[in-house]
Amino acid sequence: MITAQLNPLPKGERQRIFLHYSTVSVIDRYSYNIKLNTMSDNINWSELSETEKIKYESNYLRGTLVESLADPITGSIAFADTQISKFHGMYQQFDRDLEKERKRQKLEPAFSFLIRVRIPGGVVSPSQWLKMDEISEQYANHTLKLTTRQTFQLHGVIKTNLKKTIQAMNDSLMDTIAACGDVNRNVMCHPNPAESPLHAEMHETARRISEHLLPSTTAYHEIWLDKKLIADSKQDVEPIYGDRYLPRKFKIAVVLPPYNDCDVFSQDLGFIAIVENGKIVGYNVAVGGGLGSTFGIPEAYPRLADVIGFCLPDQVLEVSEKVLLVQKDNGNRQNRKLSRMKYTIDNHGVDWFKKEVEKYLGYEFQEAKPFAFIRNGDRLGWKKGTDSKWNLTLFVEGGRVADKGDYKMKSALREVAQTIAGQFILTGNQNVIIANVTSEEKKKISLILKENGVLPGEISGLRQNSIACVALNTCGLAFAEAERYLPILISKIETILDQHGLLKEEIVIRMTGCPNGCGRPYLAEIGFVGKSEGHYNLYLGGNFIGTRLNTLYKETLTEDEILAELKPIIADYAANRTEGEKLGDFVIRKQYVKETLKGSDFRH
Repeated sequence: MITAQLNPLPKGERQRIFLHYSTVSVIDRYSYNIKLNTMSDNINWSELSETEKIKYESNYLRGTLVESLADPITGSIAFADTQISKFHGMYQQFDRDLEKERKRQKLEPAFSFLIRVRIPGGVVSPSQWLKMDEISEQYANHTLKLTTRQTFQLHGVIKTNLKKTIQAMNDSLMDTIAACGDVNRNVMCHPNPAESPLHAEMHETARRISEHLLPSTTAYHEIWLDKKLIADSKQDVEPIYGDRYLPRKFKIAVVLPPYNDCDVFSQDLGFIAIVENGKIVGYNVAVGGGLGSTFGIPEAYPRLADVIGFCLPDQVLEVSEKVLLVQKDNGNRQNRKLSRMKYTIDNHGVDWFKKEVEKYLGYEFQEAKPFAFIRNGDRLGWKKGTDSKWNLTLFVEGGRVADKGDYKMKSALREVAQTIAGQFILTGNQNVIIANVTSEEKKKISLILKENGVLPGEISGLRQNSIACVALNTCGLAFAEAERYLPILISKIETILDQHGLLKEEIVIRMTGCPNGCGRPYLAEIGFVGKSEGHYNLYLGGNFIGTRLNTLYKETLTEDEILAELKPIIADYAANRTEGEKLGDFVIRKQYVKETLKGSDFRH
């Protein structure tokens, strides 16, 4: 049974609970709605993006989703509902591989939906993994996609199966609320329990932030879980988000130096743990990251976050809320391409933003404390934690959990989930950690992986640090391939690396099918962004620790041109690098590209 709760839940308690209208007094509801109605009379909708009015008129994220879902004529939903459905964790897509043939047959596109789960910190139980595996087989395309936000995506879910899919997740205490849309998205955190006994505390912090910033509307429960209304839904209340929610999406991560495995500077809000004497004494607060950009619009660019101060552990929820509120109240609602918090900060200045947050908080941040990162990405293989439990970080190419010939990743992980009593932890680099297992379970896992052709073997340093977004065939924004193509390109680059004795050298390589940055390509030492089918921009000079944007090197390259450009650079790197020098630092030192010092200087 789902009940209402106002405060964050006690530690360890699993929550899928939302603030309900009925928990607010009649007087407060009346005052709140009078205020909203007065405000709406003063809104000049012609100056705002179309999505702003769609959100406002959606009746707190209801829209006409019920009617769209019931329409048997089409596999799609109404246009306005495609915007509102994002808040419920889904995107309408269609199979672009079939587009021409369906047009020839005068059929509508082969519509389906991407569904993204909300899993703070990426931690799921074996039973939840099995449920996602089962759902993917029953309602989706038989695969699981591990995302760069430490969660699952399902692809290929048709409209008539949407409700069944979400209800099946709910049965295993998972939900999709706020996994997409103009709200706080899935909260990330350092994933590996073996690397610090503080992992559990960090995961709890990520979970509490996620619960605190959840939308309060009951629309999700009514539409997908068939919960009856307790009160008139038109008088729902959103104490944090208001009636138009945020100007754009909002992303948060919690990281533990020396590891920057969540790319904290790419987030709207980052908390960098400061550890003294084995305890987290607080967090440095970083604001204003975001990697989305647009070809042909130099005003839209990737930006890395600025550290503005330090807060105590018991201030994290309040800081999260107030930073979000400053963005809600000041972000650009006219042009969605310029609506992320990074532009709010650049338009007003970092000092202004910091003071505004402090004004909302009622106190000042402490001075930021020193910290250092040594890498981003994941450390693959087995590692034993201080609690004597074992953790295996398993490479999942492109984040796609599937069976391919003799390489039966999906079958292997299904069998592992049926065997262990530990956890699965999804990483921010599209990999999975089989976590908190005993020595006896470790032996069984190794045997299962070997029998299914998945036992971790030799993987080049380039491949193990690769990320690719989904791109074609389902993403409507993609200009080119990414997930399906990057492994092929890596194999060809590996041949060059092997010729120069660099096969084991770790190099960060990332590819996306468009400039929106879902695969964080602008932080890569070698980054690719699709321009058109078979053509990519090549970016160089990001660093291995995720604290520097890369720079455009050459644009609109074919595969042959990519390899021709990289071959002499790799040869030069092999012959002339200094001890310990990473490729991203080398190409700047040798002036292949100039260092990008700030986001507004970035150019495609």
